[in-house]
Amino acid sequence: MSAYSVTEPSRASKSIAAVLVVVYAIITLLPLLWIISTGFKSGPDSISYPPRVLFEPSLEGYVNLFTTRTRIGAEQFAALPPPETWYDKIVRQSGTVIAGQSRFGERFMNSVIIGFGSTALSIFLGTLAAYAFSRFKVPLKDDLLFFILSTRMMPPIAVAIPIYLMYRELGLSDTHLGMILLYTAVNISLAVWLLKGFIDEIPREYEEAALIDGYTRFQAFRKVVLPQAATGIASTAIFCLIFAWNEYAFAVLLTSGNAQTAPPFIPTIIGVGGQDWPAVAAGATLFLLPVMIFTILLRKHLLRGITFGAVRK
Repeated sequence: MSAYSVTEPSRASKSIAAVLVVVYAIITLLPLLWIISTGFKSGPDSISYPPRVLFEPSLEGYVNLFTTRTRIGAEQFAALPPPETWYDKIVRQSGTVIAGQSRFGERFMNSVIIGFGSTALSIFLGTLAAYAFSRFKVPLKDDLLFFILSTRMMPPIAVAIPIYLMYRELGLSDTHLGMILLYTAVNISLAVWLLKGFIDEIPREYEEAALIDGYTRFQAFRKVVLPQAATGIASTAIFCLIFAWNEYAFAVLLTSGNAQTAPPFIPTIIGVGGQDWPAVAAGATLFLLPVMIFTILLRKHLLRGITFGAVRK
């Protein structure tokens, strides 16, 4: 009998696993690649049947995303001077002229402010609460932790009407502060539970040594615990940001103008004669970038955070 390892997979197993990973990656990325490609199609190409895989790239979708257009009479159109910019030329090809800027940029910035603001506040409060639950004797700790977790079991939209009425009375409807506080309230349970698990894995001896050296409790927390919990904080921040960034129901119900985010705005993009699918795809593509960049920047912490505490000594 030939000797073999029970821990080392065979070459055939590795090959099968590699094929499965590649197939899964293709299936997962195909819709994303289709959305990105649609953003560079013209209007007829985006709705052609059968769908066109090979097409002539166009920036019409991105131009339509950032501008509003209008039709004018044939005589007025013929009397217009030659287009001065490349985007004027693209708009003229559809028989329209630029009437002004769209509100996508404003909605996108609202998403940035609300998404990253609520994530930062969730991480700040969640870290403090998780440290307290992990290090101190809190009365009814298990009951409190279960209560915090139970707020995540109920779909947030189930309390939409009470929140709407409360926000209307408090003047928080359609405000950045109101949306940041709301998303923080939803994310805080996730942050506390995830961060408590990471902080539990940090040996108490590190803090005790710092206290013996003359550090205060807060200094030990800031200089010892926080660096050790950086992987958990990064992982938790990504999950909190994904929820706040993609949230749709509350954004539709509680915002309409000043604080409206991109998710409820993108589906309302209307082109000449119907839905402007290249502009919608362009908006969706740009909307993906901040979360993608944020995740890539923290990918090392994310991978370490997933396996943190998997092996105990």
